[in-house]
Amino acid sequence: MSTHTTDQPIIRLQNTKTRRREEFLPLDPNRIGIYLCGPTVYDRAHLGNARPVLMFDVLYRLLRQAYGADHVVYVRNFTDVDDKINARAAEAGREIGDITAETIRWYHEDMDALGALRPDHEPRATDFIGAMVDMIRELIERGHAYEAEGHVLFAVDSYPEYGALSGRSLDDMIAGARVEVAPYKRDPMDFVLWKPSGAGQPGWDSPWGVGRPGWHIECSAMSRALLGPEFDIHGGGNDLLFPHHENEIAQSCCADPEAGFAQYWLHNEMLQVEGKKMSKSLGNFFTVRDLLDQGISGEVIRLVMLGTHYGKPMDWTTKKRDDADATLRRWYGILAGHGFGPALIKALKADGQWQPDSEFLGVLANDLNTPGGIARLHVLAKGKTPAQLAGFAFGLELLGLVPDWADLPRLAGGEGGAQVDDAIAAQIDALLETRAKARASKDWDMADRVRDILTAAGVVVTDVGGQASWAAGADFDAAALVDL
Repeated sequence: MSTHTTDQPIIRLQNTKTRRREEFLPLDPNRIGIYLCGPTVYDRAHLGNARPVLMFDVLYRLLRQAYGADHVVYVRNFTDVDDKINARAAEAGREIGDITAETIRWYHEDMDALGALRPDHEPRATDFIGAMVDMIRELIERGHAYEAEGHVLFAVDSYPEYGALSGRSLDDMIAGARVEVAPYKRDPMDFVLWKPSGAGQPGWDSPWGVGRPGWHIECSAMSRALLGPEFDIHGGGNDLLFPHHENEIAQSCCADPEAGFAQYWLHNEMLQVEGKKMSKSLGNFFTVRDLLDQGISGEVIRLVMLGTHYGKPMDWTTKKRDDADATLRRWYGILAGHGFGPALIKALKADGQWQPDSEFLGVLANDLNTPGGIARLHVLAKGKTPAQLAGFAFGLELLGLVPDWADLPRLAGGEGGAQVDDAIAAQIDALLETRAKARASKDWDMADRVRDILTAAGVVVTDVGGQASWAAGADFDAAALVDL
């Protein structure tokens, strides 16, 4: 049994559905379901594509912290059937499956580099065609969809609440949707659930002939299969608000009228580069991989992105990048200098000191206020002991800004532990064992001799909960080590 504990802050989210910031009240605290619309896999992810991923990654981490890691189910799909994919495969003279498999691998590599945790489920649309066909059949039976010339279309006028999420008028929706004029449509707003496939196009058998699904039905069917007809949180970039999310709501609520589909909707604003919309024509368009290949670390990219609240437009600039790099090096240096690493964190946990700072957590819980959380980290970084810095280190980890605690000296800009080979590490461990025995027998002279040797060699020793851990400092000199 897991529930939200009293010592955890109340999580509040800006719900697009109600246009209010609301307290998050899960349908079932033992199984919180969240769904993020994932990429259409035909090309590299650009920087803007990373923003919803990082928004939901912070949300996922926060919910796991509040309710327990085993009680949050995160789903992010791959759209691997789409006309853009077909066009890319035809252009390259390659199989569609090869294009999608390669692009998914790229996506994983790039999002991993940004510190984004893998979702619990990453469904591919092509694995859920049967679920989509079943859902379309149900919509026809309920009078919400109709077949016309090999197509199946959703009848928008059958769902009176259509447009409630985006708050758009019918005229605005028609203009915004760039609706396809087709003689088989009963209404210009009706959208495709199933369409016929021609030669060279992927297709599956269905009651309406060989064809493929429309884009919108994919997410409805996959979320229903993995999270049920009603779950907690759905979202993505605000470019998906209409028509994609509006259409998802219509078809899902009509297929399962007794359920409420997603209870909370989160949408991130768009990204700019140096104050301008990112575009290839302006020469300011780049992918996540472009930045990584330039030697900009995933942690730096992540800190820049989290430095702006997800609900506000974000501007990527060279200055922000450089400032983030300097900040992280300083923060990593502080922690490395106090011996932070796997051993120290284990000791802090054993001593009950590995805990979040309550103010940091409270700020973050207020609609994923990552800029406020970062501001609090600057204050927490002033701690003078490992115990005082535990909340700071915990916060960095919760924001996904520490890829590997064992790699902290290198992240700080020094060589440190990366240059300590096994033989030298064993020598240091032996010295620490000698010190421990000396302390136990109250041989303070021997304990001080060991301390002086380690200090002269630039080894930083930290004692927490009766356990000692060490890290090689920036001035580490193995030649100064002396065996006793």
